[in-house]
Amino acid sequence: MPKLSHRAATRADIDVVHAALMAVIEESPHYNERFKAHEKARLTKRFLRALQAQDPYHVIVLLSDGQPGGALISGPEYGAIFRYWSWIFPSYRRTRLGLHGMRIFDEHWDNGKFHKAFTFVRPENEVALALLRRYGYSQTCVFKQHIFGQDYAVMERPYTKITEEYDSGMGMGRLARWTRRLNALIGR
Repeated sequence: MPKLSHRAATRADIDVVHAALMAVIEESPHYNERFKAHEKARLTKRFLRALQAQDPYHVIVLLSDGQPGGALISGPEYGAIFRYWSWIFPSYRRTRLGLHGMRIFDEHWDNGKFHKAFTFVRPENEVALALLRRYGYSQTCVFKQHIFGQDYAVMERPYTKITEEYDSGMGMGRLARWTRRLNALIGR
């Protein structure tokens, strides 16, 4: 049985995670071509590094015997944590790594800062829906023709919010860009 673990992605992981993300977007039968083009343009290496700068655990690498086998990408949205993408690399798809990823995501982010976790899933993606339901997510609604004309189920899991403040998301102003560049230069 392989040893499953995870870590916040390092700057060095971004190339691997980004390449795998572009592949999973392209190969997915659930999305139309317009959505795929949009996601590939939006989810750049720069975007992933910006998420990391905000909180390293917004890009999580799932490991099997120490080797990258999947990833989870998230960000704060209006007092909730949004699962942008979570996937298992092709050679690890028939393993328990997906279940491990579901568990560690909720263990990490149900930390008192958020009301809930949520994601959008195409209603035809029965595997993703079943996995989310297994880990306590409920379908709250279906947005009809929501993203480039396609329907999306909203899947949510309640969290316990304790703190009064809210995470306002990524600061993408000049200071944030300058700080990221400086951190890259000094190897952070």
